[in-house]
Amino acid sequence: MRYLTVVRHAKAAPGELGHSDFDRPLTARGRAQCEMLRTWANDPGALGAFGPVTALVSSSARTRETYAVAFAGTPFVHALETSEKIYNVKRDVSADDVLGELAAIDPLNESLMIIGHNPTVFEMAVLLGGTDVAELARAKFPTACAIVFQIPDNEPVHIRRYEYVKGFIPEV
Repeated sequence: MRYLTVVRHAKAAPGELGHSDFDRPLTARGRAQCEMLRTWANDPGALGAFGPVTALVSSSARTRETYAVAFAGTPFVHALETSEKIYNVKRDVSADDVLGELAAIDPLNESLMIIGHNPTVFEMAVLLGGTDVAELARAKFPTACAIVFQIPDNEPVHIRRYEYVKGFIPEV
């Protein structure tokens, strides 16, 4: 049995006129959210139970910082890949696009994690989990939210219904 963890980046600084959206850093609240994620990732009775993962992280500053503060150096992550193709400001990125990128690095025998952006991660969560993620749907997939789906061994990830296992939402 393996798992797919879908994570929205932590709270980032608002965009500023003349500055690149790509370079937006996390706020103090975002870093606090990451510390909660890190605690859960290190806990084998919490998020840590669903690793180790191969992680796919959007190449934006806020997603890379979310990874660095929340997951880098934890036993939850086995391998890391970054991708500009899942950063949604340059083009519309669909859930299918992200799952295609994830499938390209999927070892088929270990769990996976994506750290990305709304609305794509929200779309992906709803497509994969259906009504089981209705509570998250009402909250529009809050920042630093991590939800876990059970996925089959030896089968690449793609758009289909997976069993929703658990959600982790830092209350900071």
